[in-house]
Amino acid sequence: MASTSELISEAVRRIQEEVPALAKLKLVFGVELPARGDTQLFRVELPGPKVSKGYAEDERLHVSIQRTHFNELAGEGVEAWRRAYERGQVRVEGDVRIQQLIAQVIERHLARAKLRKAR
Repeated sequence: MASTSELISEAVRRIQEEVPALAKLKLVFGVELPARGDTQLFRVELPGPKVSKGYAEDERLHVSIQRTHFNELAGEGVEAWRRAYERGQVRVEGDVRIQQLIAQVIERHLARAKLRKAR
């Protein structure tokens, strides 16, 4: 079984492959994975990703997701992550402009994907 750091790296790489515009993003964000009686914190630096355990003092965004939901989403694409965000399973706090930028890039990607399918 892969370590949590490896799962985070895999999830980030999968999203970057699916939405290439996000691969160029320079960003440090924190990931919080609460589970029963325990919370794991990680610092993720892009591009990369470079994942390290611990609190990210220089984070611009903070992503919080229950460990069980993260385990399910780690192997999924951007559409599954977006649905989880809309349902409140993934919470994002921090710089609103960066949140808006990422949301715009993802929405444009999904709109282009739907157009390609319609053809």
